[in-house]
Amino acid sequence: MDRQRLRNWILTAMVAAICAVGAVIKVPAFISTAALDSAPAFLGVVFLSPFLAGLAGFIGHFITALTAGFPLGPLHLIIAFEMFIVVWIFGVMHRKGLHVWKWPVALVLNGIVAPLPFYFLISPAFFWGALGSIFMATVINLVIVAVVMPVLSKVFLRKEGRVQ
Repeated sequence: MDRQRLRNWILTAMVAAICAVGAVIKVPAFISTAALDSAPAFLGVVFLSPFLAGLAGFIGHFITALTAGFPLGPLHLIIAFEMFIVVWIFGVMHRKGLHVWKWPVALVLNGIVAPLPFYFLISPAFFWGALGSIFMATVINLVIVAVVMPVLSKVFLRKEGRVQ
């Protein structure tokens, strides 16, 4: 394994570990898995590929669900996959320079679209009850990312002016 590939996997593991720290900081809500676990994954797009940042978000959600006792059982696999997709899209938009649009897209996808399957899988009442807490957790996570990302981006700038 070459040095750069190993570095990327180690950074992915570290981001997933930081997601685990965020996983224990719960947002008081109807759904006990609303936590600050996605902020590190969103920040991972600064120095990881969108795929690896999404993978860290996938792992981060499983850790969040684990700390909450897997209240939705195997449905957490759907949520983790949604987390992967949302972080991946955020990362692709970040790489393409869509710095204004990536924020509302992430907010809508993670805060509104991601809970939508549960309208049909569990019940409309569950969806509407969970929507507020998931949306609020998404807002908190994205505010953290918006504050930290400019500083983190400067740290990872190279002399050539590119992000690694």
